[in-house]
Amino acid sequence: VQLQASGGGLVQPGGSLRLSCATSTSISSFNVMRWNRQAPGKQRELVATITGGSITNYADSVKGRFTISRDFAKNTVYLQMNSLKPEDTAVYYCNVAQFRGGWYEYWGQGTLVTVSS
Repeated sequence: VQLQASGGGLVQPGGSLRLSCATSTSISSFNVMRWNRQAPGKQRELVATITGGSITNYADSVKGRFTISRDFAKNTVYLQMNSLKPEDTAVYYCNVAQFRGGWYEYWGQGTLVTVSS
């Protein structure tokens, strides 16, 4: 399984970005899809999750501003980020998990989001 994240860049506070994570296999095969981020000097944190049953969950810091979604036809998961703040600056990583007798997880390479004026 290969994941390719894209869509990062420089945006002003209050702006929006949409991140994409394209997978090399059908996303219907994944039990969970997530976006994580790691800010400079900080530990990686979970930002948003979507399950196979379309249940979503968000970190408190992004609730109401970020939306995770997926497109089965394009085998892609998205993270729509609105009302961006400087503290959202981080490298964003997508990861997916499959249960096949045990859990298997796969990670993308990360895309940098910088929120600054």
